[in-house]
Amino acid sequence: MTYRVALALVGLSLAMPPLPAAKGVHASMLLVVEKGSESLGIVDPVLGQQVASVPVEGETGHEVAASPDGRFAYVPIYGDSGVGRPGTDGRKLVVIDVAAHKVVGSVDFGKGVRPHFVTVGPRDGLLYVTTELEHAVTIVDPKTLQVVGTVPTGQPESHMLAISHDGRRGYTSNVGPGTVSVLDLENRKTLAIIPVSENAQRISISRDDRWVFTADQTQPRLAVIDTSTNQVKQWIALPSIGFGSAPTLDGRWLLLTLAGANKLAVIDLKTMQVARTIDVPAAPQAVLMRPDGQRAYVSCDETGQVAEIDLVEWKVTRLIKTGRLSDGMAWAASR
Repeated sequence: MTYRVALALVGLSLAMPPLPAAKGVHASMLLVVEKGSESLGIVDPVLGQQVASVPVEGETGHEVAASPDGRFAYVPIYGDSGVGRPGTDGRKLVVIDVAAHKVVGSVDFGKGVRPHFVTVGPRDGLLYVTTELEHAVTIVDPKTLQVVGTVPTGQPESHMLAISHDGRRGYTSNVGPGTVSVLDLENRKTLAIIPVSENAQRISISRDDRWVFTADQTQPRLAVIDTSTNQVKQWIALPSIGFGSAPTLDGRWLLLTLAGANKLAVIDLKTMQVARTIDVPAAPQAVLMRPDGQRAYVSCDETGQVAEIDLVEWKVTRLIKTGRLSDGMAWAASR
């Protein structure tokens, strides 16, 4: 290569902008609750590395949500027990500054309520927190960190919550009763209680809001609830007991963790059948989609890892080391 050609190539490379990361990923952080470490892990999804672990006041949270601008993470402090089991009763929601890697605020519910799942309402931007011991979903204004309302679920152990994409309906999985409560979030009331099983866990909703999914914990099957009738429409047979689930962003597939089998099931929502399974590390818990729809992340409890899944090749592309007993996840997407 001649000296002039080399200089020309150097100049060209300096003039070219860097290759952009996938949309919604470059400025985002993956948030992972580390139950065993009593902390919140912050992962750079581009590097595939954890960049911080924020102690959560020596207490245990299970789930996390991020503010729409990616600045803050919200972690309900559940306590040291499992759902329906004896132990401490958490009473707070902790607020973490994602960039500063520190706790900057909290919401005190005034008594032990076992707050578990939290999500941001797509319609009003308020925080919706399941408060199991109150048989309710508690509503918090993230600007003032004040409780502004509650929605009764009519059932104990309302553990997880899915909200329709228009923000009008909520669906809680009520573990011990094995039911799903249908909530009118605008008028803050219970619309229906749907019997599912003797014990049911986790919940998700399809991208078109047509179906709600919850996993039977007594048999390897997944309930498919028709949201137009508020009844179980059908069951999907599984190779093992299911747990956490999430639909892909194109609405075609539902990803479901099989915690006892160390696998991720891929369900075809056209046929309502398991199309394939993917091996993941031990005790997979939650599933989270990357904002570009090309990857999914699966938290693996026993190994303290998050598995990154290629949604085109259907394989694990890398394992990200996180804290002990990794569970709930969220995206903190900078805008």
